Amino acid sequence: MIQKYDFNDTTQLSPHFNVKEFRCKCGKEHETLISDELIEKLEKLYATLNCSQIIVTSGYRCEQHDKNVGGSGTGQHTLGNAADICCYGQDGQPISSKVVCCKAQDIEFRGIANITAAYIYTHVDVRPNGKWYGDEVHSNSTVTDDFYKYFGGEDMKGIDVSVHNGNIDWGKVKADGIDFAIIRAGFGRLEKQKDEKFEQNYAGAKAEGIPVGAYWYSYAMTPEEAELEADVFLSVIKGKQFEMPVYFDLEEKKQFDLGKEQVSAIMRAFLKKVESAGYFVGLYGSASSLTTHTADDIKSWYTIWLAHWVDKTNYSGAYGIWQHSEKGKVAGINGNVDLDICYKDFPTIIKGKGLNGWGKTANPTPAPTDNDSISVEVTVDGKKYSGKLNKS
Repeated sequence: MIQKYDFNDTTQLSPHFNVKEFRCKCGKEHETLISDELIEKLEKLYATLNCSQIIVTSGYRCEQHDKNVGGSGTGQHTLGNAADICCYGQDGQPISSKVVCCKAQDIEFRGIANITAAYIYTHVDVRPNGKWYGDEVHSNSTVTDDFYKYFGGEDMKGIDVSVHNGNIDWGKVKADGIDFAIIRAGFGRLEKQKDEKFEQNYAGAKAEGIPVGAYWYSYAMTPEEAELEADVFLSVIKGKQFEMPVYFDLEEKKQFDLGKEQVSAIMRAFLKKVESAGYFVGLYGSASSLTTHTADDIKSWYTIWLAHWVDKTNYSGAYGIWQHSEKGKVAGINGNVDLDICYKDFPTIIKGKGLNGWGKTANPTPAPTDNDSISVEVTVDGKKYSGKLNKS
């Protein structure tokens, strides 16, 4: 909801943000519009980045001021949906806009952009429709659908395993640089089809602090059978906590022979049932099956785990994890193992939403400060930038 505040209002909107920080900088005394959702997400960003402070350099703008600073006069700032910010770490230094953009994406801001070549200022907004992921150094257009890939952030290296990988030494797996694991929980629609190594693999990975997800291999031929599979899957993973998504794996030829419409109906039945039980759920699929047998609404709503065993995938859709090899070698595992790359900070997203067995908890936050300004000094490409930023 958009709230309206008088010019002289000094309401504390949240632990770290006051209405005066969002006043228009046109110099005239007029009301300020601020979205409740914007403040909520800014607080989440503060906690996620472990900030010492977030400075709002531009909040609400009247139509004329928005035009004066190069805007259209009708943008998200004029609606109370946007803020330009500079985030500071506990060391007092600005956090790179590259990092801020990635974390803002995880928190699900719908408009995000780096603003300057120094990469210390970031635009975030909660526009009601569509997405804009930009980098104003290059253009005012959307530049990516994933800032992790765009900025070349550190990707997580992972594996997916089942009973077929035998007994795994998870200590050696972690020491070999593996950041996460997706573990098969089972297959089909009977309790006895639980993967024989699921409990062992779950406990072993958890003991080493490796974030884990799970997947269920399907043989369902109807939506009703998919729901039965979902019931068994939920019973197997009940009481456990997963930092990574839980996935539906449909890849049998006889299923694809049913055609795209029926296959998609089977997918929806499983995914919706698991999602409604409080899980962050996704779909595993090959580049081919995702293109030819998966409806667009499924690919846009659920996170995708792409299977494409090539050096560089040409799959054009969005995906959070890419299974790029089935013949990997990892210490602690005999024989080949599937290798994966994750481009999203799923642990932060999932825990933040209280899904996959993680209940929502309040994030402790320091008391707000009354400082009116903060000194800035940062070195970028050998050049020093210094000065002061006003809070209001």
